[in-house]
Amino acid sequence: MARETYNSVEHDQLAGTQVEAEIREFVRRDVMTNRERHADNESEMATSSINSVLQRASTSSVQEIDKLIAELQTLSDTLHKERARVQHEIVHYSSLTRAALKSTKVIAESLTQFKKAPDAPTLSDLEDHSVAS
Repeated sequence: MARETYNSVEHDQLAGTQVEAEIREFVRRDVMTNRERHADNESEMATSSINSVLQRASTSSVQEIDKLIAELQTLSDTLHKERARVQHEIVHYSSLTRAALKSTKVIAESLTQFKKAPDAPTLSDLEDHSVAS
């Protein structure tokens, strides 16, 4: 009987050890599975976070680029208008310069002809003539 009790205790210990081993194995597998799930969740969250940051950055960048394109288009339009205005001013200035040159030539020719005329009375002759009269 003592032998049976000893065998029974030994059997119970062996069974307890096996149960403990199975529990350990179950916990180990469960922890590993949770870690894998947690790692998967972390990688999914990191991927989602990175995607979100990239989307915000790209959206922001695209908006900035669109804004710059609009500003450049406005500046281009302004430059075209200014170019047309300056061209018009140059044509107007050129026309005024030609008119001034023609006037100067006419005046110069008149003065030259006036100096060449020997019989032309001088201003003092005209004054003397009007005083005598």
